[in-house]
Amino acid sequence: MSFLTAEWKKLAIANYAIDPAILTKHLPAGTTLDFWEGHCYVSLIGFLFKDTRLKGVRVPFHSNFEEVNLRFYVRYPNGENWKRGVVFIKEIVPKYALAFIANTFYKEHYQHMPMKHSWEESPEELKISYQWKNQQQWQSFSLQAALPALNIEPGSRTEFITEHYWGYSLFHPQKTIEYEVKHPKWTHYLIKNYQIEVDFELNYGKDFAFLNQKTPDSVMLAEGSRVSVENKKILLFEH
Repeated sequence: MSFLTAEWKKLAIANYAIDPAILTKHLPAGTTLDFWEGHCYVSLIGFLFKDTRLKGVRVPFHSNFEEVNLRFYVRYPNGENWKRGVVFIKEIVPKYALAFIANTFYKEHYQHMPMKHSWEESPEELKISYQWKNQQQWQSFSLQAALPALNIEPGSRTEFITEHYWGYSLFHPQKTIEYEVKHPKWTHYLIKNYQIEVDFELNYGKDFAFLNQKTPDSVMLAEGSRVSVENKKILLFEH
């Protein structure tokens, strides 16, 4: 049985090219950075969890909630091929219990904060906004996108960003947690406008303060789908 199942909906994604050296200390053992056309990316992502279940059980008052995360992209050798995955710098959720479970069982870097979102839909466009309150300061990521949803083009940056199906967590120099995230290919929407009001240093530390002055290389909105998180295991390495 899957550890977690849910719907991930309306994923707002802002991608920033970054010096790979900044990510070295965050890299789990056994993984290497994944690049698209020579660029290394971190992504700010806001989305909504819906109908969330742990081991098939819906937890009261914890089924529908927002998440905002900052992540980067890695590869892990799988025979002659690669598993393409993500590593999270931090994941923000509105409930303490959610952060506690993820940090305990997956050694992730969750933090709970007050959060809210808004979705507006007209015949021509979507307006999506995710907000969270850090040290009395409201942070926000908002965008407008055109309807209808489109298929993601093979080989595109959008495909690269949305099709990493493994998660990796650094919690020991010789141990890495690996888990699989299963979902079908997503559709996406063309972006018309966006606004990012985020203090990256406040939320993610000094290593990422430079993002306060940086314009995203791309902004995306993916529709999302039903997902499952499963096949957790610990990878062991020797120096």
